[in-house]
Amino acid sequence: MNTSLDAKVVLVTGASSGIGRATARALSKAGARVAVGGRRADRLASLAREASGEMLVLEMDVTDARSVRDAVAATVERFGALDVVVNNAGVMLSGAILGADITEWTRMVETNLLGSMYTVHAALPHLLASKGTVVQISSTSGRISSAASGAYAATKFGITAFSEALRQEVTEQGVRVVVIEPGFVSTELTSHITDPAMQAAANSMAESMRTLDPDDIAAAVLYAVTQPDHVAVNEILIRPTDQTR
Repeated sequence: MNTSLDAKVVLVTGASSGIGRATARALSKAGARVAVGGRRADRLASLAREASGEMLVLEMDVTDARSVRDAVAATVERFGALDVVVNNAGVMLSGAILGADITEWTRMVETNLLGSMYTVHAALPHLLASKGTVVQISSTSGRISSAASGAYAATKFGITAFSEALRQEVTEQGVRVVVIEPGFVSTELTSHITDPAMQAAANSMAESMRTLDPDDIAAAVLYAVTQPDHVAVNEILIRPTDQTR
């Protein structure tokens, strides 16, 4: 398999840390010209300095549709096209439904679900022109819901539903849609949790297993986007070997 992306143009959201950062690095190393979006411009700038190839830094808030449109437009203006979008921006604010701070629900819906939808909406005309690929970073929580993750899982189930509708709409026009569902990955995602009991439970879970590394997920993204044009890897579920559900 040819793992070179041959100067393809990629936009990665949520690229300042974790899976997004690792994916941007991996795709750049494979030859892509990468636009990295996120709210922490200083981290994006340090990523760009480490990059193997040309990298565009975009201060981007996926909860703001205009910010998303501007980021997509800036990517196309700089590189002349858009071939791959990796929708990675997300927050995980675990907690029970009873007594929940519903502003956290709003934040997750706006970031995880609406943010990825806004990005697809803005990027799709360019992806249709290039016969490109949409990569949606979802979660095992987009397949199996569990107590204390109801709202988070709802956003990830939503991503799966939206992605399948998108796939049916665009696959015959040459656009591939990929959903990546990671299990427990060693990132700062759990640090977003505000409930002390949930934070402790997440830390305990992490300590109980050999967690995935962000580079493991980046490798899955690279595999999916470097398949021949007639091959669509629509879904990858990837868990730590030690994770039971």
